[in-house]
Amino acid sequence: MSISEIYESGEQKKHIEHFAAIANIAVVDGQMNEDESRLLRKFAGKLDIDEHQYTSIIKNLDKYPIPSANSMEERLEYIYELFRMIYVDHKMDEQELRLIHKYAIGLGCNAERAKGIIQKSMKIFGGEISFENYKYLLNAIE
Repeated sequence: MSISEIYESGEQKKHIEHFAAIANIAVVDGQMNEDESRLLRKFAGKLDIDEHQYTSIIKNLDKYPIPSANSMEERLEYIYELFRMIYVDHKMDEQELRLIHKYAIGLGCNAERAKGIIQKSMKIFGGEISFENYKYLLNAIE
């Protein structure tokens, strides 16, 4: 097994799983529309999903179920990973916001909890946290 195969079997596999979960959420209400397709292409680029992988995943979404998260910590980890992907370009658009809300609910959060997590995460990832919260986060890391 080559180094590239080892890398692909680890990090790239994780990217494919994340992308497939996002794609499943995007089409949960039926057929994929143009906006969802554009957004998925954007995520594919952020996750280094090539055209062949993209097409294969979209055609076989039933092979990639939304990951089950048995604890709140697991849900937060998945949501955190999605926020990291979204904020690669330092912004979140309305479509990404709707998608991450669906994703959080798909992971098992109720609508209110999902909304609260997303609002707080946007403040953190968007750099809109207060100095007091910043100090708290820094102290929590130690």
